[in-house]
Amino acid sequence: MVLPIIAFGASILRRKCVTITDNYDNLDSLLSNMWETMYEANGVGLAAPQINKPIRVFLIDTTPFLDDGEELDIQAVKKVFINPVIIEEKGEEWSFNEGCLSIPEIREDVVRKSSIVIKYFDERFNKHIDAFDGLTARVIQHEYDHINGSLFIDKISPLRKRMIKGKLVDISNGKISTDYKMRFNK
Repeated sequence: MVLPIIAFGASILRRKCVTITDNYDNLDSLLSNMWETMYEANGVGLAAPQINKPIRVFLIDTTPFLDDGEELDIQAVKKVFINPVIIEEKGEEWSFNEGCLSIPEIREDVVRKSSIVIKYFDERFNKHIDAFDGLTARVIQHEYDHINGSLFIDKISPLRKRMIKGKLVDISNGKISTDYKMRFNK
């Protein structure tokens, strides 16, 4: 089932999410709905707070970057991350133009480290510690920020924030049109 994506301005997007256990009710259904919602919105990542669940869960699928026709160095990954903890961020900082399903029509250059090491559980609650680089690391960092109550716009300069303030107000007031279902909370 496609769920509405929570728009910027909703308090849940600023909450630090809670861990879950392997007996979390209807986890398989939740994850299935998250995949369907993400794909319907043409996203490459989706965090639980974006569908109004304050839990430490997100999923990514970076395979669409392979179809972009750009010469991108990417390890295409389709994964679920439950109760993740980034152990290390390393490598050179690099800038990339990011967007977010909860903040439609706004894209900004964000600087992040190029590599990460992350500890997490998969959908069967098997524990993993993996390293990721490049765009995949960036997507993971973006979604990880969501479960910690942070958004990509928190990483841009104060000047850029002032320049997009009007658009952010419009989004939080529901004055935006998207090709996917959104929910606007005050």
